[in-house]
This record gives sequence, C-alpha cells and structure tokens, in this order.
Amino acid sequence: MKRFFIFWVCIGTCVVLHSEVKYVFYLIGDGMGTNQVLAAEMYMAEMDGTIGRNRLHMTGLPYMGLASTHSASNSITDSAASGTALATGSKTTNGTLGLDADGDTLTTIAEQLKAQGWGVGLMTTVAIDHATPAAFYANVKERDQYYEVGTQLAYTGFDLFCGAGFHRPEPQDGQQGANLYDLAEQQGYTLAHGLEEARAQQHQARKMILVQPGDGVDRKKRCDNFPYMIDGRDEQLHLSSLVPFAIDYLNEHNERFFLMIEGGMIDYAGHSRDGATNIQETLDFDGAVGAVLAFYRRHPDETLIVITADHETGGLALGNSNYTLNLQLLKHQHCSEGALSDELGKLYKDKDAPKWQDVRAILEQRLDFYTGVNITAEEDRELQEAFRKTLKGKGKVKTLYKEINALGGTAVSILNRQAKLGWTSYSHTASSVPVFAIGQGAEQFTGWIDNTDIAPKIMKAIER
Repeated sequence: MKRFFIFWVCIGTCVVLHSEVKYVFYLIGDGMGTNQVLAAEMYMAEMDGTIGRNRLHMTGLPYMGLASTHSASNSITDSAASGTALATGSKTTNGTLGLDADGDTLTTIAEQLKAQGWGVGLMTTVAIDHATPAAFYANVKERDQYYEVGTQLAYTGFDLFCGAGFHRPEPQDGQQGANLYDLAEQQGYTLAHGLEEARAQQHQARKMILVQPGDGVDRKKRCDNFPYMIDGRDEQLHLSSLVPFAIDYLNEHNERFFLMIEGGMIDYAGHSRDGATNIQETLDFDGAVGAVLAFYRRHPDETLIVITADHETGGLALGNSNYTLNLQLLKHQHCSEGALSDELGKLYKDKDAPKWQDVRAILEQRLDFYTGVNITAEEDRELQEAFRKTLKGKGKVKTLYKEINALGGTAVSILNRQAKLGWTSYSHTASSVPVFAIGQGAEQFTGWIDNTDIAPKIMKAIER
C-alpha cells in the first residue's frame, strides 16, 4: 500500500514538471537526407577557411534520431506516401495522399488539432497543393489530382496557407468547378500576394492564403515553386522572413497553434543533382529553424519543435575520390542548373548557329569556368561534345521537375565532380533521414524510428 501511494505521488510530481504544449512546429526538409545537412555544414566551414562543420541551427538541437521512410508499396517512397506517413502516422502506397493502403480515409495531425481549437498553418516553398502540404489536408488516390486537392484545401478551415500558389487553379479535362483562388475566397480566405500585402491584412484576415507576388496575381496561371535561393529569391520569400509573419499571424488569432514548414526546393535541386543549389536551399530551410528557435526561446515550456525529412533525394555522397572534399568550389556557381539551361536555350533560340565562344562566355559568367574554376583539357572536350549535342537538339535530361539540356547538365556535373560530390540518382533513395527536436516531449525523438512514429509522438507530447 505504501509503494502504491509513492507511485502516485511520483506520477503527480511528473505531471507538475511538464508544462502544457501550446505551440508545435513541424519542419520538413523535402529530400533532405543526413548528407544534405552535412554538406551544408561542411560547405560553410570551408567558406570560413576551416575543415569540419559549421553547425546549423537544426544540428544544435539537444535530441536527434533517424527515421526510415519506406512506403506501403516500396522501400523507396514518393513524397505523397511519405508526407501521409508524417501527417497521419500511417503508411500508404506511393502516389496516395491521406488514404491508407486499403483506400480508407486517414485523419491528419493538423485536422485533429484544428478540431480541438488550435490554429493551423501550412507553409512551403512550392505549390500549396503539392504533395507534402497536401498530405496534411487532402484525401485522393493520386497526388496528381491537383484540382481536387486544391478544392479540398478551400474547405479545411485551416488558418494560414503560404507557398507559391496553386499548381492547377483551373479545372481541366472536362472537370467542373470554380477557379481555386475564387473558391478559397468564397470560403472566407483572404488572398495576399507577397509578405508586405500579408502584413497589411494580418489583423483583419481570419483565414489567409499567402502566395508569391508576380505569378500569384495571375489566377489562371500555375504556380509551381518559389525561385531558387541561388537564382535570387526575393527577400520576402525567404523562409526566415516568412516564418516570423506566420508565427505572428497564428499567435494573434489563436491561443494555441500548429505550423508545418516545408523546404520543398531541397528536393527539386536533388532531382537535378545540383550540389550548390541544394546546399543553398538547405541553408534557407535552416533559416526557418532559426526563426522558430527565436520563438522557442521566449516560450520554452510551451513549445515543441520537430524537424525531419520525407525522404532523401539524389543519393548524395560526400566524396568521390582521393579522400578529399573541395566544397568551397561551389561558391563559383551563380545560378541553378535549370536557370543555366534556360539561358543556354535562349542563346540557341536567339542565334541561328551559336558559336562555342558564345557558350563559353555564359559558362565563364555563371560558373567561373576557365577563370576561377580550372577546366582541364578533358573537361573542355566533354563540354564541347555536349555543346555539339545540344546544337543537334539532342542530349536533354528530363528530371522530375525540369528538362536540363546536355551542356547545362554537363557543366554543373563537372563542378560537382571537382567539388568531390557524387550523386547516384535523379530520384529518391531509401536512405534514412535525420530527426531533430527540442522542447516539451522532445526526448521521444531519439534512436532509429519510423516516419509513422513522428505524428503520434507529437500528439503524445501535446496530450500528456
């Protein structure tokens, strides 16, 4: 009897020691494996003239683990299945959003918390109806059902959506329905084009969709993603700029809130096997972590932060020969592989027969080739062979999100090789992904877990 009494005293004491979780941040680096994180740290160290790691915000958190990412249909997942696992705690088949492997509807952590009176925000650097954000609110058999996904978004009642815009705002192929921007406004959403407009409407808007300025103004035009950081993304579209606004907005209108933040363009750069661009997107994502940590320091007893990835993209290897890395060479790349290919394509279109010297001038400007980056005779032959292929309209590489011409792809591949980066795939891999955590209940996120464990553990931290 005495031991029974002591047991309950201890339980009561433990309850007193834990404060109520009122703020949950769930950050997902799309395509961000452990080597993507390490590459960013080692690149920053080399840029400072040292060997090793300049720690990112995320790697400085006190709790760390690894998560497996397989789907119900394959050891390699796609973003729909992995996003569903992260949002619901249930596996599903590749390509499926919000339904389990048997086709039954799943409830997401965002929907659960909204039903309990929490404010809910979803933020991404890609389209707001793309796989990862959609996994938190949509139920469709195929992730490519973008118009159906966007229609479901309008009826969620979630407080804030932030991203590039809608991938497919208009019905297609005989579908019936309203423009998705119009539908969202009919359901009470205020549409804000850019951060300045969002701030101006922050106090009166009860529900908001924040899209990028420019493309987002055209309600019939698809909006796939923000520009890459390396291509000069507008300051107001940096995650480190958007996150403070989202926090202020959700905090102003709600006593408790949940915010999912996706760094979606890490994945895009991985699909292109573009090392410099991948690192810059990882650093932008870590900027979001820094912004969230600033809020955590003001509310440490009421906040939980969990950071992970949906899968790894590209099979990134740090080292390809001779026990060396030379990541600082990537500083010479001044645009993404996609932007380089677009510029070369425009040259071919503007000139009937561009000369090698025309192309070399672009490579000198965009990659510092032949000036800051030494190009060997063999590499020069490789580039000129790619040039001859592109003149004949051959040699294009179709990645998931971009068609890269042979010359642009070859040039970036050469820079990656010189930096000693290796890639095994243009797609996802089965590699485990990191998990970082801090705050109330963060001790649960250690060891080697599965991606289906994360959402239930967050709910356990909230409910205890």
